[in-house]
Amino acid sequence: MKKTIQYILLFILSLNGFQIFAQFGPPPPPPPPGLPIDGGVLFLAASAIIYGATKLKK
Repeated sequence: MKKTIQYILLFILSLNGFQIFAQFGPPPPPPPPGLPIDGGVLFLAASAIIYGATKLKK
């Protein structure tokens, strides 16, 4: 009787080890946000052209 309890306990403990290794890791972090290049760059280029044109006229 004692031998069968030891075998059952050994079997349960060996299954527990498989459960520990079968767990998934944390999810991957989200990708970095995309930074759009839109009206801000266009406004900066237009203002630089206007500023340069006014400096050349003087």
